[in-house]
Amino acid sequence: MPARQLPVTDFAVRVLLDGIVDYAGLYPPAAVSMATAVRSFAHYRASENGWMLGRFVCPAASLEVFSRDAEMYLPRDAGAIAWQLSATSSGNVAQDMIAIAEFNERHRVCFDECNASVDSYEAKAATVAEVHVINELIPQTLRTFIEVPISTNPTSLLDAIAQTGRRAKIRTGGTTAEAFPTSQQVALFLESCAHTGVTAKATAGLHHPLRATYRLTYAENAPSGTMFGYVNIFLATALVASGAPTRDVVAMLEESSSSRISFDETHCHWQGGTRPYSLDRGLLAQMRERGLVSFGSCSFTEPVNETRALGWLS
Repeated sequence: MPARQLPVTDFAVRVLLDGIVDYAGLYPPAAVSMATAVRSFAHYRASENGWMLGRFVCPAASLEVFSRDAEMYLPRDAGAIAWQLSATSSGNVAQDMIAIAEFNERHRVCFDECNASVDSYEAKAATVAEVHVINELIPQTLRTFIEVPISTNPTSLLDAIAQTGRRAKIRTGGTTAEAFPTSQQVALFLESCAHTGVTAKATAGLHHPLRATYRLTYAENAPSGTMFGYVNIFLATALVASGAPTRDVVAMLEESSSSRISFDETHCHWQGGTRPYSLDRGLLAQMRERGLVSFGSCSFTEPVNETRALGWLS
């Protein structure tokens, strides 16, 4: 008798992947034009796996260009789901706040509805003082992710972020091999976030579901390097939340075999640690809400297609 085919909404994988990809097509290595990016985002929203799509990532300095190029794609019907954007810092936070306020007013279609809104902001801080300066310039109502370096212990910066009630951001790669942190550095960041109660997002080098060697850019004859998989990063965060030891968190970050990871209606199972793990939907949902909420990727099709190829999507 064939196995019962369950809709994806019944599986733990849906909890893990729902709204997980913040589309950053404007950024390297894709670096497409605004016109191409907004057209692609509209197409992805309407696709079979559009439920995996999160926010459109846009430089704060380019919000006017977005308004111009996205006008024909934005929802027009009352009650339609608005596009949500995450604006990245120009380096002038005060000016960015003006641009965001003007954008949100420009896209307000009536008193309590809009067809697009910037509800997240992403900035960088290298010192505790910079964290507090950023915090003072941004309204508390704007969800803010502060990217911190992880080449050294980030705990003091994460403590400062926790004090402000903001969120953290980790850069997990780039277009050169040197841009990728070690598994131990990523594990320390995830564990420090859990210890300080800081929610985070990830960005860069996470186009693929599992760790492996990939081309670092889309250029012909581009160099290759070992990249983290986005599933690795998120399941490692769930392991931290479950109380797993650091060695198993690192092992998950370095897991390259899909045969050791499986999903059913209620759990994600992993056979690659010092003991078998079964992470239930409740833990995965909590991790996505309070642990690691999304990752930025300049591609949406790569994460979707490669995850489907592994048999994790219907």
